[in-house]
Amino acid sequence: MKKLTLALAAALSLGTAQAADYVIDSKGAHASINFKIQHLGYSWLTGRFNDFKGTFSYDDNAPTAAKIMVTIDTDSIDSNHAERDKHLKSDDFLNTDDYPEAKFVSTKVVDKGDGTMDVMGDFTLHGVTKPITIEAKKIGEGKDPWGGYRAGFMGTTTIALKDYGIDYDLGPASQTVELELHVEGVEQ
Repeated sequence: MKKLTLALAAALSLGTAQAADYVIDSKGAHASINFKIQHLGYSWLTGRFNDFKGTFSYDDNAPTAAKIMVTIDTDSIDSNHAERDKHLKSDDFLNTDDYPEAKFVSTKVVDKGDGTMDVMGDFTLHGVTKPITIEAKKIGEGKDPWGGYRAGFMGTTTIALKDYGIDYDLGPASQTVELELHVEGVEQ
C-alpha cells in the first residue's frame, strides 16, 4: 500500500563523492512520474503527470542524509484520453481546482546497500498528508556531454486512494495506485 512509484525519491540515492544539490530535469524530459491502477479489475489504466519540479541533495558517503522535494501539478494528469482526464481532474478524484498540487518531502532514507534504499517521506495529495515509503534504486551518475554532472534514480510505491480522501468506487481491484518515478538530476 505504501509503494508510491515515485522515481523522484530514488533521486535521493545519488552517488557522488561529496554532498551535492541537484535539480530534477523535468524540462528536458529526463524524468517522469507515472501511475497505474486496475480498471475495474479487468486491465491496467496507465498515465503520467506531465508537469512537476523538484530538487534533491545527496552524498554517496552519507546516503542516509539525502533530502528530496517534489511538487506535482495535478492538473497535468495525462491518461491519454481527454474525457477520462477531465473526470480524473474533477471532484470525484483529484479535484484539481481545490488541490492544484501534490507534494513529496523526504524525512528519512535507509541505505539498503548496492544502490538501493527506502526513502520515507510525507506525501500530500487531495489535501491530505500521509507518510509513504518509496523503494528506490540508483541507476547511475556522471558527466554529461554539455559539461554538467547528472545522477539518476528510479523508485516505486503504492498508495491507497481512500487514504487521501478519494472514495470513488471503481471496484475492489481498483483501490490502490502504483506510482513509478524516474529521476535524472542536474548538479547545481
